[in-house]
Amino acid sequence: MPKSPIDRLLKPVHRFIHQEFTGGIILFVSVIAALVWVNSSFSESYHYLWETELSIGLGDGSFKHPLHVWINDGLMALFFFVIGLELKREFMAGELSSVKKASLPMGAALGGMLVPALIYSIINVNQPSISGWGIPMATDIAFALGLLSLAGKHIPAPVKVFLSALAVADDLGAVLVIAFFYTAQISFAYLALAAIFLTALVAANFLGVRSTLIYVILGVIVWACFLFSGVHATIAGVLVAFSIPARTKIRESEYIDQIKDYTDQFERAIPLHGPLMTAQQHHIIERIKTISQDAETPLQKIEHGLHPWVAFLIMPVFALANSGMHIGSNFFASLVNPVSIGVISGLVVGKLIGVFSFTWLMVRLRISRLPAQTTWKHIFGVALLAGVGFTMSLFITGLAFTDPVHVDSARYGILLASIISGCAGILYLRSLR
Repeated sequence: MPKSPIDRLLKPVHRFIHQEFTGGIILFVSVIAALVWVNSSFSESYHYLWETELSIGLGDGSFKHPLHVWINDGLMALFFFVIGLELKREFMAGELSSVKKASLPMGAALGGMLVPALIYSIINVNQPSISGWGIPMATDIAFALGLLSLAGKHIPAPVKVFLSALAVADDLGAVLVIAFFYTAQISFAYLALAAIFLTALVAANFLGVRSTLIYVILGVIVWACFLFSGVHATIAGVLVAFSIPARTKIRESEYIDQIKDYTDQFERAIPLHGPLMTAQQHHIIERIKTISQDAETPLQKIEHGLHPWVAFLIMPVFALANSGMHIGSNFFASLVNPVSIGVISGLVVGKLIGVFSFTWLMVRLRISRLPAQTTWKHIFGVALLAGVGFTMSLFITGLAFTDPVHVDSARYGILLASIISGCAGILYLRSLR
């Protein structure tokens, strides 16, 4: 079929968007933009923008927060919603769908959370900053996968699958840490209200409701209840995601038979002269659309639709709003404090030791085995890349600290640790030729 001028114009854009490393590149550009902005003569406008208050009325009450809070509690709830969809898909039919498949990445993720948290806690013991132990526990999936794709085409596909599964399991751990350890005072009345609407979501799934609008409306209400309850609102995103239907309305064999029948009817239909089609042909196409929607799971449909928004809007905006840190001539001197040292040590050293040692232990105990074509050198490279903890680490920083000094120290540590782990991981993996 001949391409139209707009198709030829947009082809490079579509090709770029669908590359594995694109999300990581956009995220990296956002971080650089934030750093340049804050360290320029326009730095005041940066802080002014994110502190601008926005208010939304709801009955007698209202949501009134600075813009950066709307991003961290609102947009990031959508980010966690997509993480929840990914987790549910992986548990149902992916790399976490069985004990045999899940044991290795889950074990590696567990090591990659426990060891960094332990290292940070040892360095910050008896310090007010001890609450930041969760910061070095997280791996940034977009950055890590983007960097892995830049390591070269010689990296076996199972290594990428292992890193993806590890990062997803790591996200699950981060969600649990936020839910149990970084929650403010709890309002059980709002939690009870959230539970009612979550039950309604589960009931809608059980009854076979497939309308996206129903789940959106109920999901927003659940999010608002969590926001008022004191439990971080991003947890609502994960819980709502687990209520989304993950089954098709018709079987695969039935779908194939109906498509064949409709394509035969379309072929037999007498066409009009010119570009238009007959009413019969239009009706056939509409029927094909309907049964194609019935053959999709709402979960995969929503995940596919939201993924570009998360990768190209939500995460970059979050990075832009949270990565702004002043880098002066005393940058390295400012890293000499328990928070920065704990974060850097946890991400660079802790992630490496935790991921590699727990993977080795799982294989040594014959609980799991290495993926096909994967060597211990590949696992070492993946463990290095796991130290890139940018997005989730920044997010937990905002929950762990209220002291601006601690926040800045953690951000400095996250930035330097991610650079060290990312560069070391790429250079090491590229050497494995």
